Amino acid sequence: MSDLVVIVYPTEAKAEEMRQKIIGLQKEYLIQISDAAIAVMHDGGKIKLNQLLNTTALGAASGGFWGLLIGAIFLMPVFGAAIGAASGALGGALTDYGVNDGFMKELATNLQPGNAALFVLIQKMTGDKVLEALKGTGGVVLKTSLDHSQEQKLRDALAASPAAQRPELAPASTEPTPNPIPGV
Repeated sequence: MSDLVVIVYPTEAKAEEMRQKIIGLQKEYLIQISDAAIAVMHDGGKIKLNQLLNTTALGAASGGFWGLLIGAIFLMPVFGAAIGAASGALGGALTDYGVNDGFMKELATNLQPGNAALFVLIQKMTGDKVLEALKGTGGVVLKTSLDHSQEQKLRDALAASPAAQRPELAPASTEPTPNPIPGV
């Protein structure tokens, strides 16, 4: 069974940095994820989803290949490729892989403009090593499907001071970061 973790960051760049860090942990076989998407709240209330896998492009490429192949059989390869790419793109756009897009948009309505939420769907992880790697990276846990003790460990790791762990990397400023979620 997969676990969902949603962490809010003050900027889209910080959320992307953390997504890349988690993908790096996956390459080290410390975590196995199904999806890692970012939802950004823009000025005016518009929400943008930044998916890990672009299903529209993948569908267009796959459809184009199969359309070209079938079109070549009927001596109309260009027409077949065009029809295949269009139908593949449509099918890809209608496909929802990983975390439900509607759910991400619904949760992202709680964000302040400019903030970003990182949605990670975790299949397996080596908890202590992943938490150690995420220690002091910041962010506010918005929602999880973890049990209470695991969720608290995650909150503590994100809020931990990296300066206490590695004095050579002390932060330049000790000002606390503002809470990115209003009312929390």
